[in-house]
Amino acid sequence: MTTSVPAGSPHRLSYLWFAVIVISYLAIIKGVGYVAGQIWDVNDGIYTTQDVVVGMWLPLGAALVFTYAVVAVLRWWDPVLRERHPVQRWVWAVPIIFAVCIGLAIDYADLADKGLGYILALLVATQFVGWGEEGMFRGIGVTTLRSHGLTEGKVAMWSSVIFGAVHISNALTGDISKALPQAIAVSFAGYFFYLIRRVSGGNVLNSVLHGLFDFSILSATAIAVDQGGYLGSMAAILAYLIVGTLLIVRRRSIEPAPALAK
Repeated sequence: MTTSVPAGSPHRLSYLWFAVIVISYLAIIKGVGYVAGQIWDVNDGIYTTQDVVVGMWLPLGAALVFTYAVVAVLRWWDPVLRERHPVQRWVWAVPIIFAVCIGLAIDYADLADKGLGYILALLVATQFVGWGEEGMFRGIGVTTLRSHGLTEGKVAMWSSVIFGAVHISNALTGDISKALPQAIAVSFAGYFFYLIRRVSGGNVLNSVLHGLFDFSILSATAIAVDQGGYLGSMAAILAYLIVGTLLIVRRRSIEPAPALAK
């Protein structure tokens, strides 16, 4: 199945321009994050509410505004926010599994120690991540690939590969040995969120779940200097394993019957 940009939108984005937009998105996150870190000295982690607001809200908020400014300029609100390519109803299992695993993965005890202000700040920050990345890659990215006439199989693959590849940029400020495995894992996550977009009929549920998934991971890995391993964080890995296994088993029954795919 292929699709084109709706008649109400006069813009058809080339691959080159999409690359420029993605690079600009990353530059905003890295640039604003660096400047904010230098001014307020929050480069050591996100252990306080100020760390979250300065280290996450500012760069991620700026990237979020940029993402939806691009959508507005392109007049792509409909194809970015609405999904017209359904999948079979059993694919609802994907967001359900993610929601359950998110609930299990959250480190409630350590979050409680941080206080309500910190919890709300981290929730907002991770929603910035979810809405920004889903808007850029499952919104603008998927729409761009579809406008070039790619089949949904190729749209799913390339949007997920691109999503994973941009996370290699983390190697610029971290350990390359950790960035590469993260990029591979993120590619799989990109495909899962792509399916959530399709089964839910829009770009909302995948954005919310993406943010909550990151919230659950950060709650267990980044909120305490001396924190050891949190057993519940294994639920995030479990989400990948269960969903991945399910999709492998039922890979031939994801797309709807031809009569329903119109």
